[in-house]
Amino acid sequence: MEWVNRFAEQAQNLLDAALAALDRGESCKEMTVMTVLIGPDGGIQMCADSDWPLDSLMLDRGARTGYRVSSRRGSVRVEGREGLRRCVLEGATALRAARGLALTAR
Repeated sequence: MEWVNRFAEQAQNLLDAALAALDRGESCKEMTVMTVLIGPDGGIQMCADSDWPLDSLMLDRGARTGYRVSSRRGSVRVEGREGLRRCVLEGATALRAARGLALTAR
């Protein structure tokens, strides 16, 4: 159970960090994709804008765990894979959420 909790917690931490960066205006492109790979020894590799499928990239790099973090127009998506485990988390920046509320209030 500890592995599942760590896997989900890491995905949530990546989502939170990406949303915080967008809220601070730290995204330099309209569409950004970052892949975070964690090896069996705990070593971390990061790949920017890889167009490889996550499973293929993990296999090629010998990663135990992989997360693909993508952002677009104020929202973030984190796809995680570890063995048979899969997760997808999505969230919006505070600014995008506020705009959504303003549109529904009209």
